[in-house]
Amino acid sequence: MVTETQNETETTEKIDYNLLKNRFRGYYPVIIDVETAGFNAKTDALLELAAITLKMDENGLLVPDQKCHFHIKPFEGANINPESIKFNGIDIDNPLRGAVPESEAITGLFQMVRKGQKNAGCQRSIIVAHNATFDQSFVMAAADRTKIKRNPFHPFSSFDTASLSGLMFGQTVLVKACQAAHIAFDGKQAHSALYDTERTAELFCYMVNHLKALGGFPHIAEN
Repeated sequence: MVTETQNETETTEKIDYNLLKNRFRGYYPVIIDVETAGFNAKTDALLELAAITLKMDENGLLVPDQKCHFHIKPFEGANINPESIKFNGIDIDNPLRGAVPESEAITGLFQMVRKGQKNAGCQRSIIVAHNATFDQSFVMAAADRTKIKRNPFHPFSSFDTASLSGLMFGQTVLVKACQAAHIAFDGKQAHSALYDTERTAELFCYMVNHLKALGGFPHIAEN
């Protein structure tokens, strides 16, 4: 006679936690960072966007995979806050930026993410960012403005590395969290969307992999 406990054990044993689709309940994590001309996603311009997808290596460790990076032209009627421009150092009118319309950036992002999500066998993608609510709001606002269909991201859930690093390291500032994880961080390159995305990806992978090394996941309760 097969007991309920035996069935649960057999089901658990069949789960391959070295597959990305089994690590985050079917979610496909994508590291995102944006640079903007203000704090209001509805009215202020999205000026730069970078994204890095993740994968599991042969040892079941989370590592960076594909990346995309766009400099973006302000959408028509967008607000440009001078203080924000001073902070991030972006020269909006510099032709060397190679800026593209929002629609091109969002299309490129979604195509990369949907392809990776499908290849990983995941059901939906989820944004991972440092203070994720901010980055997510700008990505979603741009997607609404450009009316790009088949948005792969969960509409409101996200993984916030500021909260996670606060829990793990007692640090919520990106540079300090990276230092706690022994990840090199060049302050002169900070506030570049691509650089911050690369460091955030390293940080998130470190935390996930370190938890695994400590035996925190997968955790199978003893009966």
